[in-house]
Amino acid sequence: MMWGCTTISDLMINGQIRDREVRVIGENGDQLGILPIKEAMRLAQEAELDLVKIAPKAQPPVCKIIDYGKYRYELARKEKEARKKQKIVEVKEVRLSPNIDTNDLNTKINNAKKFITKGNKVKVTLRFRGREMAHVQQSRHILDDFAGFLSDIAVVEKAPKLEGRSMSMVLTEKR
Repeated sequence: MMWGCTTISDLMINGQIRDREVRVIGENGDQLGILPIKEAMRLAQEAELDLVKIAPKAQPPVCKIIDYGKYRYELARKEKEARKKQKIVEVKEVRLSPNIDTNDLNTKINNAKKFITKGNKVKVTLRFRGREMAHVQQSRHILDDFAGFLSDIAVVEKAPKLEGRSMSMVLTEKR
């Protein structure tokens, strides 16, 4: 049992609770009513458990008599479970050049399809080298065509934009 003034997380426990009166919930979840803090602390000590302030913003604040270590463990476990269920969306990149052939373009489109169906975002980059910089606007149609071929499964999240020597756009899965 910890009766000192150490904060392990953002919850206040035992001696840290400075309110005069608190609404107390017993160890079994039953309401014990609004009690003075000394009475609530005595009840927690008798049960050999901690008094934890679980709802500090309520009027009066809500405290629960629980085993703090076990409570923290349960919270950590729930957080871990929530993280497991999250899907991390990666951004995959497909690079093209302005003088790309149709077969090469089809291969790149198929790769992008695979990425999108797996739930990833696809960044399509059109890279310009040397003299190709003189024909940037004529090459924009390649990105438009690319988005057109994937329009049945993907939408353009970020429109084509010139950044230095490359023009890029981002495609995501249709919802």
